[in-house]
This record gives sequence, structure tokens and C-alpha cells, in this order.
Amino acid sequence: MTPSGIENTLEIYTDGGCTGNPGPGGWAAIIIAPGHEPYEMSGAEALTTNNRMELTAVINALELVVRDFPGRKSVEVITDSQYVQKGLGKWISNWIARGWKTASGNPVKNQDLWLRLDKLGRELSIDLKWIRGHSGDMWNERCDELVAEKRAMFS
Repeated sequence: MTPSGIENTLEIYTDGGCTGNPGPGGWAAIIIAPGHEPYEMSGAEALTTNNRMELTAVINALELVVRDFPGRKSVEVITDSQYVQKGLGKWISNWIARGWKTASGNPVKNQDLWLRLDKLGRELSIDLKWIRGHSGDMWNERCDELVAEKRAMFS
């Protein structure tokens, strides 16, 4: 299924993971809209980090929404990554104000990905929701399965 025809609230579940850190990684996102089949997307990288995969999952899902649904203005992103939730929800505005430096003056890690997320955040209203990973949420568990499948491509 492609996500065409989605008109109501979009929920986007995301996950990313690595075997080793750095190591082979995978990311996944599931877009859910009332009245439509869930749309799954995933990918992998041979050498990456867990945080990069978490960010990549969100970016790919949001880029699809912006590209395929130009009238869409808001989405809900459900993640088990506090790095994503706090980074996009709290930290990013301070990083920008400090010229992409952390509170301690160090360069922000994964700035290339945060820049892409910042751009997407200017195009969409993103409501972030954190859920505990591996706690039985069916969509979070499915994302985790997709991530594991992608990581296994490098085994």
C-alpha cells in the first residue's frame, strides 16, 4: 500500500537501532491513518550509530509526508527514543541559538540530521510522544522487528 488518500490524523511510529555502536544499523517507520492500512518503511546502513538510525527513521517518515501530502500540516510522531523526543522537543532551539553547540560548547552530534529535522519541523507541526520500548505497543514492536530485519542484512 502507498499512503495515498490519507486525510485524517497521521500517527508515525519510529525506531532505529544498531548492532554495536557504531555498527550495522536499521531504521523503521510505520504511518497509520484512520481507515487505511498501515504503511511501513525501513532501511539500513552498514556502519552507523543507534542515534543516527533513530533520527533517520523520523526524517524518512516526515519527508514522505511532506513530499506526498503537501497540504498536511501536522503529524504525531511516537518514538521510544528520548534522544529524538528531547532533541526535537527541547534541545534543538537552544542548539540553534548557540550556533549548533551544546550547553558545554561542543559541536552538536549528528548535526546533519538535526538540520534536516529542523527544516521538516518548520514545514509541519510535529507532536512528539515518547513510549517505552519493548513494552508491548504493537506498532513499536513492529518497528523493532523491521529494524532487526534490516540490521540482519549485514550479518
